Parts: sequence; structure tokens; C-alpha cells
Amino acid sequence: MKTVFISLTAAVGLLAGCAGAGAAPAPRAEAASVANCGVTVAVKAAPQRAIAMEQNATEILLSLGLAGRMAGTSYQTDPVLPSLKGGYDSVPVLAKLYPSREKVLEARPDFVYSTFTSAYAGEAAGPRPELAKLGVPAYLSRFACEKDPAAFAFAGLFSEIEEVATLFGVPERGRKLVAGERARLAAALTSKHSGTSLLWYYSGTSTPNVAGPGGVPAAITEQLGAENVYGDAKQTWPAGSWEQIAARNPDVIVLADLTRGGDGDSAQSKIDFLRSNPVTAKLDAVRTGRFITVPGSSMDPSVRSVAAVETVGAGLAELGR
Repeated sequence: MKTVFISLTAAVGLLAGCAGAGAAPAPRAEAASVANCGVTVAVKAAPQRAIAMEQNATEILLSLGLAGRMAGTSYQTDPVLPSLKGGYDSVPVLAKLYPSREKVLEARPDFVYSTFTSAYAGEAAGPRPELAKLGVPAYLSRFACEKDPAAFAFAGLFSEIEEVATLFGVPERGRKLVAGERARLAAALTSKHSGTSLLWYYSGTSTPNVAGPGGVPAAITEQLGAENVYGDAKQTWPAGSWEQIAARNPDVIVLADLTRGGDGDSAQSKIDFLRSNPVTAKLDAVRTGRFITVPGSSMDPSVRSVAAVETVGAGLAELGR
């Protein structure tokens, strides 16, 4: 029995060289604006006290060398990328999950950035229009727009990085980061894996949360030429069933390794469950150990997304799929 564990740790070490706490502070820029989820997000000058509402937003800002211009971060879901840890350690952590509106305003932000709509709920940072009235521009990922969120695509992710860099007055850093990510993505797609079916297993044991169409896993699967066994679902993250999964019998199972400590969160707890559950123990992928592990945060749009392509592609090659 052969179990393949492919980690993102090595891949992320190649992240753009402009990242890190040691990056020289950028000069203040002139006013800038971008169209964002149906509204215009405008800054009068490059933000100097930005808050990132969750880890994916934080790591994008850190990858642009903006640690020195962050007034806070929150909602860490995985260990921070090693190449970004120095910058991360210099940023105040406002809350384990989302900070309250009061905590956000106490930090005196001049910009808020989130990759999830939930960050702008009333009990969190508050709605974006209300922040705008207070003079705080608030950017939201296009993949989480309040209305008509876009399906994930790498081109959209790269545009988001460049938009954020423009708002912060560091457009060249954005272009450099994106150029590096584009090159890595192209290199990771030299082989296709047609005829291979994947199950993206995110969390849960009694009811598994899996990846359907429209998200990062769907885009990775498509880019690699493989098939998502839940590609016909109506939701991006549907609730699956073990009987249904057994019937679809995926060739390979991609496991999200989550560090939050819940039921079926870690990759190892998922494997242990799959091997002990009578329904899934008979799956070909489980019997032969055809598993690929990626950090849970890499299944959401972030600077980890290209590394996830590299990891899954390398895992499929090693498994002979």
C-alpha cells in the first residue's frame, strides 16, 4: 500500500522575492481607484494602516511587501507561509477569528481587505458602505462579491493582486508577483492528467464537505485536465454523502489539511476515517493510498493557489495518474 503525501511547504518557498518584512517602505502614492464588486474603491493616498480580515488577504499583502503598512490581521487558519512569517510577526493580531466592528475601528484603519463576504457582516467589520461613510475604503475579493461572485479563475486572482498593489501605490510589485506566479503556473501545467477523477475532501466525517464547481479546486482540476467527481453539483462547496462518493469511486482523493482541530479537519484524521468507515474503506483510492494533501487555505483564492496546482500535479505524476 502506497500513500503519497505531497506538501506545499517546499513549493511556497519559491514565493515572490519581494515578500517579507525587510522590504523597503514604498512612498506615498497619488489617489487611486478600482471597480470592485459593483462599487468604486478609492484611496486618497496609499494606505498606511490596512487591516486584512483573514489569512488569505494577509498573505497577499505580505507578498507585496506591505507588512509595515498593516494595522492588523485576523482569522489565521494555517501556519503562515515560511517566507512571510517575519512580516506576519510584525503585524498586530486583532482576533483569533473576525474582530468586532469596535476592534476594527480601534485600530484606526485607512483600508480594509477581505477575501470573504462574511468579514463585512455587522458583527465583524461591518458593511462596506458603512465603512466608506467613515472614510475607510473596503476591498472585497471578486470571488466573494455580495452579488454575483465570480467563479474562480487564475486570471481573476492575478488581476486582484495587481488591483490591490495599485491601491497601495506599488503596482510594480504587483506585476512582479503576478509574473512569477504566471511562470510557475505554466511550468506546472506541462503534463495533463486526462481520465483521472478527483474528490476534493475539505472537512467533516458524518457529512463530508467537498468541492464542486466554481472554486479553486475546480479550476485546478480543469487546468490539470482531470475530472472533479462533484463537478455536477449546484454549489461550489456542497455537502456530499459517503454512499454517493462510493458510487463515484474517485481515482485520487485530495485532502485539505486544516489546523483548526474540528471533526475530520486534519489530513490524517480524514485518512483514518476513510479507512475505518465500511463504506469508504472499499474505495480504490483508499485501499491503494492514493491521497494528496494540501493546506486547507490553499483551496481558497490566495497566493497559495498556484502552489496547490504544483502540489496536486506532482502528486498525480507520482501516483502514475
